[in-house]
Amino acid sequence: MKRRSSTFGVGLAVGLFGLGSVLLGSSQAFAPRQPTASATCPVCGMKVAPFPEWIAQVVFADDRTLFFDGAKDLFRYLLERPRYAPDLQDPEVAAVFVTSYYDGTWIGAEEAFYVVGSDVRGPMGPELVPFATSGDRRSFCATMAARGSCALPR
Repeated sequence: MKRRSSTFGVGLAVGLFGLGSVLLGSSQAFAPRQPTASATCPVCGMKVAPFPEWIAQVVFADDRTLFFDGAKDLFRYLLERPRYAPDLQDPEVAAVFVTSYYDGTWIGAEEAFYVVGSDVRGPMGPELVPFATSGDRRSFCATMAARGSCALPR
């Protein structure tokens, strides 16, 4: 059985997941931060620094930053903030960044393109794979298609 994945831009994800109210700021107005060696993901508790190619982050308006071991946990946190941070009084999210799969640069999560369901694994297993451009996403899927683990929607 071939495993298929789907791809989408975060604009679609925002609509589907109801994250529009979460992404209040534009990531272009804030610079991404670097995690300390002791920074841990608030969703799974894993240290994030050993996996720089997967790190994602949320920057709050009050200048606090949370780091995640991948985009999957980042979105899980944004969708279920009361579960993972019950002590936070609904702080305003100023910027959200993910790491581009191909070149390791920070990109705004709202500008990224994602692949879901490929056989590429992040630190915690199957991962939401972010790309800076639609062309990068298509190149990735073209490579993965030979392995039967990625297909662009028609």
